[in-house]
Amino acid sequence: MYNIYIGFDSSNYGQQIAWDVCERSILKNCSDCSKINIVKLERSKLIESGVFKRTDNDGATEFTYTRFFVPYLNNYSGHSIFVDSDFLFECDVLELLSDYTSKEYSVSCVKHSYVNCNNRVKMDSQPQEWYPRKNWSSLMVFNCEHPKVKMNLTLDNVNTKSAKWLHRMEWTDNLEIMEIPKDYNYLVDYYSDGPIKALHFTDGGPWHEKYQDVTYGDRWLEYITEEEKKIIIENF
Repeated sequence: MYNIYIGFDSSNYGQQIAWDVCERSILKNCSDCSKINIVKLERSKLIESGVFKRTDNDGATEFTYTRFFVPYLNNYSGHSIFVDSDFLFECDVLELLSDYTSKEYSVSCVKHSYVNCNNRVKMDSQPQEWYPRKNWSSLMVFNCEHPKVKMNLTLDNVNTKSAKWLHRMEWTDNLEIMEIPKDYNYLVDYYSDGPIKALHFTDGGPWHEKYQDVTYGDRWLEYITEEEKKIIIENF
């Protein structure tokens, strides 16, 4: 069985809905759900268990750093996936595990090459800026037992190393990063050519007040309940 860790942010109920939609989309499109186990990656629980010990608070979301605990949480064994909660899968997630893993690679991801952000703020007025390898870490297939992963993504390093070191994947060699087609991390309003395997509402989605008319938002809305629609509207 493969573990799929979805980042969770407890800041507002909209984020909970986004997490639920991401999970639903994975389950709906998975060809064999008995092969996957979806895990809510909650920072609060990692703090309670003594795993998360960082004292800085410079991340846009609660899973800015928690994503790099995935190999540890997976007992440094096998392959596992981390994905941001603002994804909508339109493909079988098992494709990533069958087609984009190999023992010689430490991690697989979409190697985005854009160099400018659309806006200076995103989501709930969160500041954003471009940096090298931005969004590479928003979807990662970890080879949890790879030597570089076991040696470098230790509890101590994930709790002390800089966001730059972690998100720019300085913990591994460039040749050990396997490339996944951008279809699986299709940045909404950054890309205009298909096909699309998984939509990533990186700047904001329909659960954010300023992104009600975001491109492909109608696809995301197909996954929410009437009660969730009411909650979203009430919070605007």
